[in-house]
Amino acid sequence: MAKTQNPGEKADRSGEYEERGPRGGKVPNPGPKSVRRNVKLPPTQKPGRKWKRIGPRKP
Repeated sequence: MAKTQNPGEKADRSGEYEERGPRGGKVPNPGPKSVRRNVKLPPTQKPGRKWKRIGPRKP
């Protein structure tokens, strides 16, 4: 299983990140975000949620 990261942490890798629930499950309307490496991850829609990398950055 891929690692999840908290909002405000620096991204380990560049790519598309998707918002996940507190235990890693999918959430409604997650809104994938394109993030570069070593840039802080944005805030989530609700407290307790995390970010999970789902693939490479899309052009």
